[in-house]
Amino acid sequence: MKAVVIHAARDLRVEEREPEAAGAGQVEIAVEAGGICGSDLHYFNHGGFGTVRVREPMILGHEVAGTIKALGVSVSGLAIGDRVAVSPSRPCNACDYCLKGQQNHCLNMRFYGSAMPMPHIQGAFRQRLVAEAWQCHKVADGVSINEAAFAEPFAVVLHAVNRAGSLLGKRVLVTGCGPIGALAIVAARLHGAREIVATDVMAAVLQKALGLGADRVINVADAPGQLCAYSANKGYFDVQFEASGNERAVRSGLEVLKPRGILVQLGLGGDVSIPQNMVVAKEIEMRGTFRFHEEFGLAVDLINQKRVDLAPLLTGVLDWKRRYTPSRSREIAADP
Repeated sequence: MKAVVIHAARDLRVEEREPEAAGAGQVEIAVEAGGICGSDLHYFNHGGFGTVRVREPMILGHEVAGTIKALGVSVSGLAIGDRVAVSPSRPCNACDYCLKGQQNHCLNMRFYGSAMPMPHIQGAFRQRLVAEAWQCHKVADGVSINEAAFAEPFAVVLHAVNRAGSLLGKRVLVTGCGPIGALAIVAARLHGAREIVATDVMAAVLQKALGLGADRVINVADAPGQLCAYSANKGYFDVQFEASGNERAVRSGLEVLKPRGILVQLGLGGDVSIPQNMVVAKEIEMRGTFRFHEEFGLAVDLINQKRVDLAPLLTGVLDWKRRYTPSRSREIAADP
């Protein structure tokens, strides 16, 4: 089979790899669509992110969906021909964190396409993928396989909403309207946000944000004062989803959060400097959010039930057999 393999920064190859056979409790999947995550782009452009570096050839990809082609023994509830979204999260379910229900912090996590451990965990951008049956969630008729591939990033955002707490009646700020920020808008609207304001520095993605449910968008490159106006009376927003990883976005968000507001950090951008006095004086809570676990199944259910429309986020499709037609956005799907 063919697989998309990263060797080093700017060294990405389509290579032949030996396919695996489905064992007990496993299924073989023909991968038909996969979203290209920001982490995949970091591996390609920089050879990694933070302290994580590619040290051996690694198959990329973890946002995938496809069709089951073979079943191992003892598999129930799935059949050959079923279309499935595949959770890339494979916790050990035996370490202290797993036993406390914090599988996203598993000490022995095998997350597809990750260079964190050595040897690296091979990813899912391959023609055939063997996965555990419990990783697979059926895709409903009428849902495209490309939409199904959005289940993983949507699960990331649903976990962020869990970290934020109830959004019912809350005023929400989303900073950064790339794929994750855009999905944060969708999730906040779904969870009862009263008002959503989104910021970015690109007009095209802000226009997309309006279509996804933002009440107002602000281009902070052109009109930073429009966001500053929300700092009156100690702030306006109850919750900020920070999806850019940009220090200025963090700082500007802290200025417009109300006392006892919550900042949920989704974007990764390295070390940042924060106004500590402001955090203390306004009693602001800063919360990290990392991956997901049970939210993956919820993401698939919401997509299947058409309670969310993620199709507008798919702005291009890359077929590895042909040259890519330029996309209008940063979120694309790989279709092998």
